Amino acid sequence: MPDAPTRTWNDLVIPAPGRYDLDEAHKRIGFLAMHMMVSPVRGEFGSGSATIHVAEDPLDSWVTATIDAASISTHLDDRDTHLRSPDFLDVENFPTIEFRSRGIEWQPAPDPIFSWAMLKRSSPGRLGLQREPGSSAKFVLHGDLTIRGVTRPVALDAEFGGAGTDPYGRNIFGFSATAEFEREQFGLLWNVALETGGVLVAKKVRIELAGEAIRAA
Repeated sequence: MPDAPTRTWNDLVIPAPGRYDLDEAHKRIGFLAMHMMVSPVRGEFGSGSATIHVAEDPLDSWVTATIDAASISTHLDDRDTHLRSPDFLDVENFPTIEFRSRGIEWQPAPDPIFSWAMLKRSSPGRLGLQREPGSSAKFVLHGDLTIRGVTRPVALDAEFGGAGTDPYGRNIFGFSATAEFEREQFGLLWNVALETGGVLVAKKVRIELAGEAIRAA
């Protein structure tokens, strides 16, 4: 284990290099899709793992993740059974969903002159604090998502939550991320046309991730 669990990079306190595993007790692997074009349905996968390799240069870091497709839950048994069926995830033939990162981009905070110009155009009631230049904790994580044996590129808008040591002496860091993808590109084609127009299940799905990672090596 390193002497220091954290270091400073671009005004951020980030974890020391090493391998970090997703904490089972502090994770959300969620998604959202619109139902009948009017209301969001949220769900999650109860079982999944991820390994994050933090490099000496943070932008050289990479992630691998595996999700148990059968662990899907929208808190409605009939719907969950349908989602596990060949109409959707076909979990008997494709038991896992996989993600492998290919690169990461840091999203610097806006130039202070640009931020000031934006503030001048804002109404008084919308003024707020701005991050100092260079302190942005936002990144874009590029990678390949595999569902039903089909692999497509996806970009996750990620936010680094912070790093430190938990009460048990473990080195940890937190994160969250979101992305959207077209489910039909992965062979998730089932749908029903509505008499009023549109479809029963939206074609676009939003991924919602959050969690903590614990240093393993």
